[in-house]
Amino acid sequence: MASEGMVKVDKYRTFLHEDATNDDIVWRHGAPPTYDAVNKLFEEGRQKEWPKGSLEETVQNAIKSWEMELSHKPRLQDFRTINPDKFKLFVNGREGLSGEEALKIGSYNALLKSSLPKNFQYYKAEEETFESSHEVFRSALPRGFAWEVIRVYSGPPNIAFKFRHWGYFEGPYKGHAPTGEMVEFYGLGVLKVDESLLVEDAEIYYDPAELFGGLLKGEATIRQDRDKDHKAVQGSGCPLGH
Repeated sequence: MASEGMVKVDKYRTFLHEDATNDDIVWRHGAPPTYDAVNKLFEEGRQKEWPKGSLEETVQNAIKSWEMELSHKPRLQDFRTINPDKFKLFVNGREGLSGEEALKIGSYNALLKSSLPKNFQYYKAEEETFESSHEVFRSALPRGFAWEVIRVYSGPPNIAFKFRHWGYFEGPYKGHAPTGEMVEFYGLGVLKVDESLLVEDAEIYYDPAELFGGLLKGEATIRQDRDKDHKAVQGSGCPLGH
């Protein structure tokens, strides 16, 4: 999660400040992002603090930089973390998404797509746009959604690692009132990189129920029930579902 504005040097996204001064790079919201809020959340809540220059820190910063690019650069040609001609994103063993496909639907929709029947899905990725998916989680986790590397098991060219993702449920989530509690999940990832350390394949494995178990704990609001009735009558296509 980030806000747009003047960009300071970001110690976790190493080339963000450099890119911010490059007039040839296009930004999705008209200006480069800043990450002060989520960096604060990360530093206050991380379980590990890796030595500068370590493999763990390098992998952690690379993933943060890739997420920044995926969320804020609308053109694949401006990415510096992946090999755009070869890149594929695989989540929980599903068919891989190309860089352009992942860029079109956004990181949340790419990571949260489900094969469950619709009536069992706690998040319907195919009904969300890039913009609506980000707004859903920006609203639910207003302090941001922090990410850290917990352990790295192997180095290049196939980098295997364990990660943790967390935030505080302090805003509404699809008709569920916030609890103020921390929501988090753990997962595993494998990055295949080329000789320039650009990612060619990214595999992510995790259990989405760890995240949604926390987001669905909040009391269901009356408004959600009313909106469901309204949608049934009007056939509303509102991507946020409320």
